[in-house]
Amino acid sequence: MTGDNIATLIFLVLLLTVIGGGFFMRNRPSLGQTARTMGTWFLIFVGLIVAYGLWDDVRSEFSSSRAMISESEITVQRQRDGHFHLTLEVNDVPVDFVVDTGATDVVLSAADARRVGLEPADLAFFGQAMTANGLVDIARVTLDTVELGEFRDERVRASVNGGDMNISLLGMSYLNLFDTLQIQNGELTLIR
Repeated sequence: MTGDNIATLIFLVLLLTVIGGGFFMRNRPSLGQTARTMGTWFLIFVGLIVAYGLWDDVRSEFSSSRAMISESEITVQRQRDGHFHLTLEVNDVPVDFVVDTGATDVVLSAADARRVGLEPADLAFFGQAMTANGLVDIARVTLDTVELGEFRDERVRASVNGGDMNISLLGMSYLNLFDTLQIQNGELTLIR
């Protein structure tokens, strides 16, 4: 929990205390009914706090579109952040990617590299890449298997980013394996 979240929680608890105290003082003669009413409002208040705290998770779960995958075609909707997101199996481990036609390679974050069996501490970060965050060190790797639906590819060229990166990038070393890459009306279509 961040400092802002803690401060917001303290403010909301104080606000509830002031409102509840005023309500209690005004309704002292009917204390039993007041306690029930306050209990109800307290549960509503807690429910609102929980809903507010989980809203980003709920929104991303319901707004994230799943890729439609057929024998020769993959179609995915653009997300609210303006990007296309796909989950691929890399070395039999699911990895979330942002499709990035500006990236030469598939670029794994250090965390995703670990998950697929590549320990960043054991890699040679001899390369460099210019990113939106500036120059970063990269380690060139080859992924044993990359799967997206029916499509299975072996020995896919990739890089592990030595900098701070939240999500892995699905770059051209993978996208070039498709015959057609088309973006139209908010949909990305990959065809083999």
